[in-house]
Amino acid sequence: MHRFIKILVKTVLILVAISLLFVWAFNRLTTLDAPEVVNSFDLNEKKVEVSHEVYTFQDSWLKKNEYGLWEMFIAGNPFEMGYKNGILTDSLNAYQELQFVNSIKEIIPSESYLNSLKYFLAWYNRSLNRYVPLEYRKEIYGVSLFASDDFNFIGESYPRMLNYHAAHDIGHALQNMNLVACTAFMVKGERSSDGGMMIGRNMDFSVGEGFAENKIVAFYRPEEGYNFAFITWAGMIGVVSGMNDQGLVVTLNAAKSSIPFSAKTPVSILARKVLQHASNISEALAIIQKAEVFVAESFLIGSAKDDKTVVIEKSIDETALYDTHSDTLILTNHYQSDELVNSKLNLESLEDGSSPYRMQRVAELLDEVVKHTPETFVHILRDQKGLNNTNIGMGNEKAVNQLIAHHSVIFKPKELQMWVAANPYQLGSYICYDLNAVFSDSLDFRKEISIFSNTIAEDDFLFSEDFKNFKEYKTLTSKFKKLLWDEKYDAILDEELARYETLNPNYFYTYYMLGECFDAKKEKTEALKYYERALQYEVSRSSEKEIIEKRIVNLKKDLRKDD
Repeated sequence: MHRFIKILVKTVLILVAISLLFVWAFNRLTTLDAPEVVNSFDLNEKKVEVSHEVYTFQDSWLKKNEYGLWEMFIAGNPFEMGYKNGILTDSLNAYQELQFVNSIKEIIPSESYLNSLKYFLAWYNRSLNRYVPLEYRKEIYGVSLFASDDFNFIGESYPRMLNYHAAHDIGHALQNMNLVACTAFMVKGERSSDGGMMIGRNMDFSVGEGFAENKIVAFYRPEEGYNFAFITWAGMIGVVSGMNDQGLVVTLNAAKSSIPFSAKTPVSILARKVLQHASNISEALAIIQKAEVFVAESFLIGSAKDDKTVVIEKSIDETALYDTHSDTLILTNHYQSDELVNSKLNLESLEDGSSPYRMQRVAELLDEVVKHTPETFVHILRDQKGLNNTNIGMGNEKAVNQLIAHHSVIFKPKELQMWVAANPYQLGSYICYDLNAVFSDSLDFRKEISIFSNTIAEDDFLFSEDFKNFKEYKTLTSKFKKLLWDEKYDAILDEELARYETLNPNYFYTYYMLGECFDAKKEKTEALKYYERALQYEVSRSSEKEIIEKRIVNLKKDLRKDD
């Protein structure tokens, strides 16, 4: 017995030692060390609140305009820009993190799963420092100095802020989460009212209502590279939509990706490098070709110098340039170049249906107008209909306007003008900015920097009964999803299900969700009725249609057994 105890103790000690060694090795391999910087700032210097929601710090500033858009001007070297950004947006950054974390908890309600995800992402992103250029690591580090301690359970501030820059990539690599489904298009020449190039873009990156609440129109004057503007959120220095003072436009549109084994260069960081350091298409192409990425992406590049818009398609292994050689170009979420159009994943994306459908709808809308203006572009960006103007329900992924957009923007590269939509989605007023004026030496933050005379009015839909219904519909959808996840089926009330059915009656997902609820409540006949009804409407993806069809087959089998 004494010998058995000795062996047991020895075995336990060995297992503890192995566990400690594993923890040490994991922490060592996943540690993202902050870059070395020269911090010349007086740590006692605080930002100045000039007036309500207007802040300055040295030569940089942050303020909220009357339409609810935050505007931010930042200048300096990489670390200085990050530091100024961080100190100006500290409270916004804390709120942004809270919304992001809450959205992830809504998608993954299980605390144990979330804890596992934290360690998975630490391992997955362990090489980010190698793939993010030093100038941007220094900038992110500057921002991280003002990150909230409330989220240290996720990780220390610098690696946490760095990891967030890969969220866009991870979001669309995990296709089943359906976080990213963007639309962009261009006209020029004969298709434009003044002959000039114009680009419209909806950035449909959905991680909850609160996440898009405090969008920032940022204006950067870096020590090296070109001045540029982009639409972003607190803590994010990467670019998803922007234009520089050379008239170069960059927007990101996700393409179908396989799930990669580890992180490389986040595409938002790559887009930032293009915007800051490229003045034409060939320079943008050279930067994108050299980069190693871990997801498939399409970079829409509009160039005033080239008087052309192209798409640079980037897979993990290949880079291709797609040029329509015409006065129009449309981009959704699939490849179009000869080199990549027939790739396996792209064919799967085309077959799934949402991206080509949206592209066809944009083509329809473009053809309705002979010569386009910013106003006609807004009409397209706000369109909720399906092909041939059919009603496909509010929030359908096949619509140009899916009522989830983080931001919507129109660019005129030669004029250096851009229109940014105020909240919510693309329904608020489109506010015009002139980069010539913004980057002039006479810029005065105390005055309005937007051109109010060019403002495009908010959408009447904002004041409609349908919009009220849609907001209630989203609330009930979230509630039902949580109850289903928590297996609290008795809390799914019949009166709420009846109300839910009336709120968004032309959307297939309404009936799919009703089917899920009745199925969970063991009301199989009702569940079957709603699943079958869902298929009578425009289903967003073939994969979603297959799920519904499988539910129907299984329910019919169960009902036959019950008979």
